[in-house]
Amino acid sequence: MARKKKTVSGHVDPEYLKKQKASLVRRHRQVIYLNDSEVAAINRYCEQFRVGTKSVLYREAIMEKVLSELDDNHPTLF
Repeated sequence: MARKKKTVSGHVDPEYLKKQKASLVRRHRQVIYLNDSEVAAINRYCEQFRVGTKSVLYREAIMEKVLSELDDNHPTLF
């Protein structure tokens, strides 16, 4: 007689989901100032690539740069 495979329940703990969602809430406001040519470049980019929300563009660009710099400058043992 063949054994049935154990199936893992697809249910996720609601408390875990609540903590996960709370950790993603953005609470820290940052303000940047751009000059006229920088604003023009951003506006042109947003028009060309149909970017609706500039905050997403800024966040992704900044975090990509920060994370790549951290990867490039990781501590070494020797």
